[in-house]
Order: sequence, then C-alpha cells, then structure tokens
Amino acid sequence: MGVNDLQTFLESSSLDRGAVSVDLLKIARNVTQRQQPHNTNRKIRPIGNKLKLIVDAENCLDRLYGGYFSDWACGGQWNRMVQFLSLLTRAIERGNIELAVVFNGTIEQCRMEEWVAEQANIRQKVGMVLKHINTKATPPPKIWWTAPTCLRSALRMALRHLGVTVMCTMDDHHQEVIAYCREYGFHGLLADDAEYAAFDPPRYFSSENLKLTYKGSIETKEYMISELTKSLKINQEQVCVMSALLGNFLLPETELQDLYKKLNVAVATPENGPEGSIKSLAEFVRTLPPPSDMDALVSAVFDTLSDKRASKFRQSVQYYLNGTASGFLKYCAPAVNPKDKNKTTKVAAAAEQTEKVASPVANNCNNTSIKADDHDLDTSGFASETTEQEQESLQNYKNVTAISVLSDFDGLEGNSLKNSHNGDSSNFSSETSRFNGVSNGSLSVPQSTAGSSKNQISSNSSDSSSQSSPKAALSSSRSNASSNLVTPSVSPDVLRTASLRHQKGLMAPMILHVLSIQEVRLPCLMEDEANRELPPIHEVYQMLRQHVYAVLFNLHHLRYVHSKKKENNDLPENCPQPDIIVKEWVYTRANPFQKPVEIKAEPLPWAVPTLQRLWFGPSVDDKRRRMRALLSCLNSDTPLILNTDHVPHHMLMMACVLRYVMSQDRAILRRNELDAFLCHAFNPNLMNPQYLQELTLTMVTSRGVQLAALFMEGVDMALLANDACGAPLPWLMCCPWLYFDGKLFHYTLNRSTQAKNILELCENYIDRVVKVERMRKAILEGLEVKFAKVPMAAFPGGMLRQGLPPPHCLPSVPLPSSRGAAALRQRPIPARGGQLQVAGVVVGSWGANYGYRQQQQQHQHHPHHHHPHQGMVPAGYNPTVGRGGRGAPQAGGAFGRYDNGGGRGGRGGGRGKPGGGGPPTFNVANRKNTANKKRNTNKSNKTNQRGFALTVKTDNGDVPVSEVVLREDGTFVGAKTESETAKTAEQHKGQGDAPNGVEAATN
Repeated sequence: MGVNDLQTFLESSSLDRGAVSVDLLKIARNVTQRQQPHNTNRKIRPIGNKLKLIVDAENCLDRLYGGYFSDWACGGQWNRMVQFLSLLTRAIERGNIELAVVFNGTIEQCRMEEWVAEQANIRQKVGMVLKHINTKATPPPKIWWTAPTCLRSALRMALRHLGVTVMCTMDDHHQEVIAYCREYGFHGLLADDAEYAAFDPPRYFSSENLKLTYKGSIETKEYMISELTKSLKINQEQVCVMSALLGNFLLPETELQDLYKKLNVAVATPENGPEGSIKSLAEFVRTLPPPSDMDALVSAVFDTLSDKRASKFRQSVQYYLNGTASGFLKYCAPAVNPKDKNKTTKVAAAAEQTEKVASPVANNCNNTSIKADDHDLDTSGFASETTEQEQESLQNYKNVTAISVLSDFDGLEGNSLKNSHNGDSSNFSSETSRFNGVSNGSLSVPQSTAGSSKNQISSNSSDSSSQSSPKAALSSSRSNASSNLVTPSVSPDVLRTASLRHQKGLMAPMILHVLSIQEVRLPCLMEDEANRELPPIHEVYQMLRQHVYAVLFNLHHLRYVHSKKKENNDLPENCPQPDIIVKEWVYTRANPFQKPVEIKAEPLPWAVPTLQRLWFGPSVDDKRRRMRALLSCLNSDTPLILNTDHVPHHMLMMACVLRYVMSQDRAILRRNELDAFLCHAFNPNLMNPQYLQELTLTMVTSRGVQLAALFMEGVDMALLANDACGAPLPWLMCCPWLYFDGKLFHYTLNRSTQAKNILELCENYIDRVVKVERMRKAILEGLEVKFAKVPMAAFPGGMLRQGLPPPHCLPSVPLPSSRGAAALRQRPIPARGGQLQVAGVVVGSWGANYGYRQQQQQHQHHPHHHHPHQGMVPAGYNPTVGRGGRGAPQAGGAFGRYDNGGGRGGRGGGRGKPGGGGPPTFNVANRKNTANKKRNTNKSNKTNQRGFALTVKTDNGDVPVSEVVLREDGTFVGAKTESETAKTAEQHKGQGDAPNGVEAATN
C-alpha cells in the first residue's frame, strides 16, 4: 500500500468518470474573463482570458522529450526534442494557453528513501536495456524508457529558448508547485502524482497521457477529484487523512501494518488493485473526528496520544492540508508590507551581529575570504550576461542553425532575452518575483512544513550568509583533530543570486545544494557496472566536481590567507592548510547509497579570484579569468582551444568535454571513437530532424550507449562548471543539440569500425576532414595521447559483412572438433604442400613443411630454394593419421612454394605419375548420407556421414578417397580409395593410437 494507490484508484475503471479524455484547446476556447476574490493576506492575481496550466516536469519527462523515440538509449535525440517542443509551443500559443514548467530542484532529506528507491528502479531498467542491446543489438522497448543523461538541463535550455516559463523548486517540490498554482490563479495542473490528488488542485490533468496529435489538438485526461470524494462519501479534509493513513514519506505504510490488520484492510496486489483497501480505509475515515481536532483524531486512530507514531501522523495530515485551497492561505506567510521593511531590516541586522559575536571562527573566515573591493560590485546578476553578449550569442546561434529546420522558431528574437537575469521588465521576472521570494531586494523563501527538509535557506539574506548543514558542521568539528576542515561560509550576495537563478531555472541546481548544505546527489546513469572497459562515469568527472567545489568556496583564497597568517606567526607552523568537504551520494556496490562519500575540494593551479569577482566582476580581466577558470576545471586551458579556426564557438563545450576525457590517466576512448564524435558533430544533417527520423541504425552497441552517456554527463558537468565560474560561455552556445545527436553518433560510430580512413568516414568531403583534423589537434594539444585498445576479434581474418555487430560484440564460436583433429594436433604436419577445395573452389593452400634435416638437404640440392611458409590447418580439414610410407603433400594452411623434385609416390599417391608432377590437390565435396552408407561396409573406416567426403584431384579426374596414408614422421605415403579401403579393412588395423580411415570435419 501507499499514497500512490490513491492515484491508481483514480485512474482505474472501478471509479466511474474518474479520468475523462479532454482536449486542452477546446477548454482554452471556453475560458472567459474571471476575477478571483481579493484576500487581505495574499494577493491572488486574476486568471485572465488564457488557460494557464502549470506542469510538473518530473512527471512528464518522456512527454517533454517528445515521446518514446526508438533511439532514446543512444544518448538523446536533442534536435528531435527541440522540434517537438517548438511544435508544442506553437500549438499552445495558437490555442490561447500559457504554460509554466517546474523542475524539481530540491534535495529533500525527508524523501531520501523515495530517491533511493527511484534510483534502484532506474538501475534495474538500465540493466535490462543493456542486456537487450548486448543480445539483440536493437533499440530497447519503450517500457524500459529511462531519461537520457542531461535531459533536465537540455529541457531547461530548450524551454528557455522557446520563451516558456521555467522554474525550479527549492525546499519542498510538491508544496511549492501547488502554492504557485493557487497564488497566481492557474486553471489547472498537469502531473501524475497521488499527492496532488490529495491537494485537490483547481483542475487536475494527466501529464502521462498528454499528446500532440497530427491534427493539431492537445489531448489528455482530466482526473475528477469530485467523483473520487463522491464515490467514497468523504470530503476533501478526509481525503488528506486517508492519504496519511495510506502511508507516505513521513509515515511509511510499514509502520501501519497493525492498523491495517485491525481494520481488515486488504493489501493491494497487481491482480486485485487498490480498490478494496481504498474503500475500507474510506469507511474507517468517515468515522473519525475532523482534522481540526487533531488530538481527538490521533486518539481515534492509535487509541492513545502517546503512540510513537502520533507526531508523524500529525505532520503527515498537516502536510496534505497545507496544499488544499483552504489550508493554502493559512500555510503561506503574509507578504511583508513596505512599512515593515525597515523593521525587518533592523531585526535581520541584529540577528547577523549576534551570530557574528557568537561565532568568531565563521566571522573570521567570512572576512578573510572576501576582498574589500568585492563589496562594491553590482550583484543584480551575472556580469557576463550583458545585453551586447546576449545579442552576439543570439546572432552566432542563428548563423549556426541557418541551414537547420530549428532556426525557424517563432519568437526567437524576443524570447531569447526574455528570461535573462538582468531583464527587470521581463514578464517572467515580474510574474514569478513573489513566488521566488523576491520583494524589494530581500529573499523570502516559503517556509516548509514539519515534514520538509530541515536544511533551509533563511528568509533573510543576511542571516543566510553563514548558514550551513548541522550534519556538515558536526562532521567538520569531529575531523578537525586530524585535518583542518573548515565550515565554508557564503556571501549573502552570492547566495541571493544563486537562489534567484536557481528558481528561474538559469543555473544548475547542484550549485545551490553545494552552497547551502554542502551535499549533492548523483543519479544512476546508463552504464554497465560490471564493464571493465569503461570506468564509472561519476568517477571520471570527480576531479571536475572537486575543482568546482573549490571555486564556489574560494578555497584558493582561504589557503592564501592561511599561508599569510603562518608567515606572520598568527598560526602555528604545524597547522595544516584548510580543506573543505562536500558530501556526494553516489552508488557503488560497496556503498549502495548507505552513506555519502566525503570529497575534498581541489583548487585550480593558479590564483583564482573570489566567487564574487567571478560572478559580478565587470572588467575585461574578470571576463578573461572567468573563461580561464572554466577551461581549467575541464583541463582545457590551452591556446588552440579558444581558436575559432580550430574549435567553432558553438563546439567549445564539446571540445572541452572530449579533452577532459582524453586527459584522464586511464585510456577511455579509442581512436575511431574520438573521430566518430568529431565527424558526426560536423555532419550537416546533425540539425536536420527529418533526416534523423528517416535514418535507420543497423545495430546499437552497448559500448556506444555508454560512450554517449559518458559524453552527455560530461556536458552536464561542464554546464555546472560554466555556471559556477560566472557563465563565461553564453548559454545559447552550450545547447547540446548544436553538437550532439545520439542516433547520428551511433550511425557514425558503426561506420568508423569499417571505414578505411577519416575521408571515408566524412563521406569523402575534404572540407569536413579539414575541420575534424583541426579540432582533433586542438583537443589533443599538449596531451600524451593514450587511446584505448581495440579487443581482439572473435573471428580472425576478413571484414564482417555490413549489418553484423562488430567482433567484440559477438560471442566466441568454438571451432568443430573431432578425434581426427585431436590426432592431427598430436602428429607432426606432413611435409609436402597441397590445396583444399570446397565445391570446386580453392579455400586453402599450403606449402612444404620440412624438418631440420630435410631443410638442410633442400638447401644443398636447391641453393636458390626459399624457405617455405608455415601456416595453420584450414578449419574443416581434419585427416586421420594412419600407417604410411613416403609421399609429398603437406597439410598446412599458408601459401608456400612447392617442391617438384620427385620422390617415390606411395600406394594410391593421387593416381598420377609416380614420384612427380607436384603435390596432389585435396577436394572436399558434399556427399549424401545414403551414398556413404552404400560405399562403406566397414563402419570404422567409412567417411563421416554428416560432413564432407575427401577426393584427390588427378589427371583422371576427382577420385574419392577414404583414407590418407602417412608415415610416422608425418610425411605423405598415399591415399586409399573407398574400394581399396574396403578390401584391406581386415588386414590393416593401424597403430592403435588413431582410428582407421578418415573422419572429415563437420559444420
């Protein structure tokens, strides 16, 4: 059981009209001008004549991506995603609909178990996807759909590019989404989460069933909460109580098993569904007191107020009540009046002064980590995001996408600057300022409920300057005995700017997590944990994250101040340098999310300015230092990397990621894989969604899937570094659809395994070859290049035909074995050469293989004779060793020079001229089983009936042979025909160590 059963019951057929199919465009046409009642505590804006919908992006990542594209596992088809979003936004604008998309930017400690369970589900899907690809080499089915790596970052940039309002939550995702929906008068909510059903939004639409049809309609299903309450005969407050009793992140259902047994509540199963348990709980809830009398409600549920679950139950019920229409106004704090602004400022200043006095260590760190001139900087936004730079990057974007279908977006010029941080007059900024907690320059974040995260950002920016995680401070104090771990402090201006950019979706959410609680969560990716060829992806980018942590916490400046104090004898000589720890939740087999891994920040190898100077410094030197800090984090601080003749501006992100991967101590990429990345990026069809849709992949390889995930995770980490360094690279030049497409990458990677050279890989376009060579030179500049080795092919020799997986993706096939083959390995190879034919075609030829003494004799009699080449036995030719005399053919597998010097031919020596004429030619011809049965009367001497019969090519034609006679030293004596073998079967018994006759190899 669980609160999700409420959503399942709402969608089930047992609830009549619980989910109704609707067309959002028709609903938008019926929307009329209405005015919400004015409230003295909270101003609710008028709805207007547009259908305003808020979208929980976490519930519809697949829908925003564009559906279940067949090649989603290849790393992401970003151009098709942007094409779908452009079509969706056009349909929405024509249909008089306004959207606001909200991403989950929180790190809720109370929902840690839910996050771990979600990651376990992702790991299971990834395992099945990779197993499917390994066995079938085809795209996986949509039932295992997993969000491609970097999808959330790509969606934020694409929606921002298309002018759609984008936001990220900070403290409690569900509460902030429903609060924004109610505060700004949205008509409805698109999501698929049972907690929203308990909140009873104005209208509740399904994001899972959202469809953009070919006829231009936007169809989905609407969940009728009124039908739910009517069917269960309970009101909305009782729905909140029932949701708490179903079990959630505050009070798990495992702690309510005794209550379920007491009420005889049937446990929901996939066969029965949750209908029985929902109805049984509804009957029990109808008998309970209302939630307004919480003590009576707790006593009725647990029979006593002293139950250990009583406090969790109170929090759980109150959590759902705070999301309802009646509980929303009580939950949200009233807006600060202008008259009370001065009073609030004085209180905040007094609190800050008290904190400084009580914490001299934090005060000292704060004063020494920020230079005096940094306080005079303009902190209203990033200094790099000027109007001129935005216009320049927009023009560069247009030039790059000039030949692309994507360049034909409506409203590109107006929307590109719409969401910029510096646009005070933008509609986005004015509409979301109150939700974001910005009122006259002060930060006011909505307070969380009792069950939300305890690590919050203070409502006053001055108070939040030295706030840190209690757990981090405790671990820091415990570790100070052995190392100098300091609790980092963050400037109020930095924290305020980070909060605003985080809420507007303009910054990687991980930055605010690092600045506020020094803790991050790293999700599971599309990688094989048992793969030894590729290292864990998060491990590859660990050093990059360590550099980012050092930049965010001014670690270089802290150590500089520490060294100056040691020089002035303010600190003892044995005092170690300060270190900063950030906790990372990352999955490993040894630590499956049981505890976070403590990672030390690593400073860059040059004097990096403070974070305030990087973010807000307006000078040319500050601009140069921002770019150098970004390149240093990616191990790409080289001259050619910024040369646009070698690296185009829109491919700088890609070049830096590839250089970072190539700079690792362990070789990761192979030569053809690096070429595949570069060649597909310069392919003119990269931004042609129609071409990519019609492109067909002959196969999908597991290594290609993991390489794409490795690259896209690098792009995500590079975006993190770019935001941490003050966004020196404009966001339009960071969009992944400018330089990567998973499907085209796999197509190019498959061709690279068969292409002879880079020119063939570039489809014989020499201009593309020049671009690829220049960019590769910039990426590998100054590096000791180490490419990963290609594994040995499972099948030696020859190129595999088009369409088959590469050799390292095929299982090894054991060669056929027989007693004759085992005997051949035990005996020396015959001396003379020969040929092997299958159906009249020569498939094997071998030269003489003389021993040491015979080679001396050959050199004496033939001074100009070359050494024969020694080969291996052709597959399928396994003659049996018998008693023999002397002869001439050699059973080798390589081409050599034959010996025409005569010698006595043995019995049955090819039925040619005795002692001359060159070596006989063996021919393997397919024979029927019935013919073999008629010719061979002795079963021990007959040819293998399932395989090939052996013939000798002579002047009289092809004569069938049933036995090859060899000497003890392996030299040829002769070949017996089938009739001769039958006559002498009783007299000739062999040596006892090999069977009589020939056993030919079978398929």
